[in-house]
Amino acid sequence: MALTRPAPGRAVEVGTVRRWAMLGATTLAQAASAVAVHGPAFLIPALVARSGLTLAQAGLVAAAPVLGTMLTLVAWGAVVDRHGERLVLLAGLAGTAVASVAGVLAPGTTTLALALFLAGAAAASANAASGRVIVGWFPPERRGLAMGIRQMAQPVGVGVAAVSMAVVADAHGVTAALWLPTAAAALGLVLVAAVVIDPPRPVRRQQASDSPYRSDRYLPRIHGVSMLLVVPQFVVWTYALVWLVSERGWSAGTAGVLVALTQVAGALGRIGVGQLSDVVGSRMRPLRWVAVAAVVTMAALGLTAGLGWGVAVVLLVVASTVTVADNGLAFTAVAERAGPFWSGRALGLQNTGQFLVAACVPPVAGLVATHVGYAAVFGLAAVFAAVALPLVPVRDERDLS
Repeated sequence: MALTRPAPGRAVEVGTVRRWAMLGATTLAQAASAVAVHGPAFLIPALVARSGLTLAQAGLVAAAPVLGTMLTLVAWGAVVDRHGERLVLLAGLAGTAVASVAGVLAPGTTTLALALFLAGAAAASANAASGRVIVGWFPPERRGLAMGIRQMAQPVGVGVAAVSMAVVADAHGVTAALWLPTAAAALGLVLVAAVVIDPPRPVRRQQASDSPYRSDRYLPRIHGVSMLLVVPQFVVWTYALVWLVSERGWSAGTAGVLVALTQVAGALGRIGVGQLSDVVGSRMRPLRWVAVAAVVTMAALGLTAGLGWGVAVVLLVVASTVTVADNGLAFTAVAERAGPFWSGRALGLQNTGQFLVAACVPPVAGLVATHVGYAAVFGLAAVFAAVALPLVPVRDERDLS
């Protein structure tokens, strides 16, 4: 089958093996994006120890790729809507690899932050494009599971970064650790080029092409819920390793292994809630259940961390699983409601809101941790999850289609 965009309205069939191969390739592309965007968080201890930065300054450097991603998501989504998913994935992965190499060669902290920013900007391509491939090729009754598998790429990518980048940076320096996102992006580029085909789309009609944001507030409410739930997710992702090292006395290597294992648990959790949403025929009800679990878990983590109890480490593992479980549900719901002519931009807006919050979490949480403590950071994250609860648009959800 030719690797070109099918003509609008043309019936295109792919076999089961090819469909799942595309899921695998786009999942790897998303994992490579996660390594590039979130991996620098695990460079914070090395930035503080080797570069003489404060915790807040190191948090700003770690937030640079998140900022780059946030500023380019909608633009990448618009390119997806107009030119297709395959082109965007190839261009973005190539740019991520090049920018990561620039980070390796960076002569100073400012140049390093700029390279990380550019890597994040390029990596943003995978967010909208890989999701569209799945929604375009999988039927509604399998999308929750398929998107859950795709969404597990993010915690798996973070886990790989935690177990490798932190150790390499500790032993050989920050720039040496940036060879990992370079290699991940290059591998993703090869696989996408080999198997991904743009999904077919119906003939464009005016009514189908109208903005889905004009009809109701369903999509904005999902965006808002996801932004609020990003706070506990990124608090745990960014400072789990630092908390284990500085407050619990763990080595960077041991803490990195635990964080990696928690990301695997988070990946499995995303698959589980995705399958659950297919079974119950709803994305929003499971999303609300996840938000409740995030409130309870983060509050308990804050309390036990403040008391110095060892069970806080167990709760950290649980929190790492729970706080990432919402992403696949929200992502699938946005793509389904937005439709084939708006899903790229809608997914771009979805992720832009999330990354806007995510860019603020490392430096702000670093300041709070420095002056008040990590227990307060964990407790405040629970408050944000609690605010998200009443915003979940369960009553406005339509039948899966």
